[in-house]
Amino acid sequence: MSVLPPNDDMLKRLDGIVANTALVLETNNLRGGKDAVEGLSSLKRLITRLARQSVSPQSFAQWVITHDGLDLQARQALCVLAGRALDFVEIDALTGYYDAKNVGFDGVDQARCQYVVFADADCIPCAHWLEQLLAPFAQSDAPLAVAGRTSYAPSVTGTALTAIDFMYFPSPLRQGATRNFYANNVAFRCDTFEQYRYEPLDGVYRAHCQVMGLRLQAAGVAVVYASGAHTEHRLPDSHGEVVKLRWLRGGDSVDLTPYLVRAYMPGWLQWLGRSGPIGPLCVMVGRLGYSLRALNHQDLPPLRGVRRLAAAAIVIAISLLDTAGAVVHGLGINAGRASARHSEALSYHRNLD
Repeated sequence: MSVLPPNDDMLKRLDGIVANTALVLETNNLRGGKDAVEGLSSLKRLITRLARQSVSPQSFAQWVITHDGLDLQARQALCVLAGRALDFVEIDALTGYYDAKNVGFDGVDQARCQYVVFADADCIPCAHWLEQLLAPFAQSDAPLAVAGRTSYAPSVTGTALTAIDFMYFPSPLRQGATRNFYANNVAFRCDTFEQYRYEPLDGVYRAHCQVMGLRLQAAGVAVVYASGAHTEHRLPDSHGEVVKLRWLRGGDSVDLTPYLVRAYMPGWLQWLGRSGPIGPLCVMVGRLGYSLRALNHQDLPPLRGVRRLAAAAIVIAISLLDTAGAVVHGLGINAGRASARHSEALSYHRNLD
């Protein structure tokens, strides 16, 4: 769904929406790294950027930050940096990524807030991110949920990984809607999120938002896609952590496969959801084809010639690594999945400014 050029009436409605919105920022992906000082520095860089948004978070009804150890001095410094009061919700070290989203939402005062925006501390939003994400709520046919566009950096590697990790599939429920979204860049009416919040999926690393997207579609809730609401996701700080991330994402396809089969496959193919590694292998083969077709079709600068071939080669190589993780997990072997079971975090502190 393209956002219409704002007029005076729409801008007035948008101002009203902002004044009734809570921003929930979780910091789980800043746990990894050398020490707490590094995580705090990364959070400060993000808050500085958010304070420069075209729609200022200072106008929000509430801003909630989940954390597992920010001391009083750090919290006070962040409030000064944001130029407003912040609500800090403390979580323990074992609280997972999606649980932190739910806990952060529980800290939202729904008497003041009709909408909630979810963001991640390891993502760098464009200057108009908040405005573009909230604008659909100001239109006459306002949706219940809006998904922004997430990508990696517009390099050859970043473009290839975006084609794998950040896919958006058109929804049959509404023109301009998407079947899926990513938890780092999405907004809901508060009553909608309250009803469909993230469900626990034991041992799954990063597939909960895909499952929630399928649940919303089954319930007839359209998620509007706002491509202008763009945020750039960091990559893990080390090559070793990138490999670990791929292995975990590949394993997640095993747990996601039964949901995909129930949503999209005819009755005679439902056995694929209980087929061990066979179903996930089919999912990974299908994903590879889609990812290759998605190159140069995801609102990133186009790649030509050798750069396009290099991106295709990276898609194939990364897909093979993901598939290895899927097959191993599909065989019932949980090697390398302790991060998913124990809510461990990778290190995301690359300075993209």
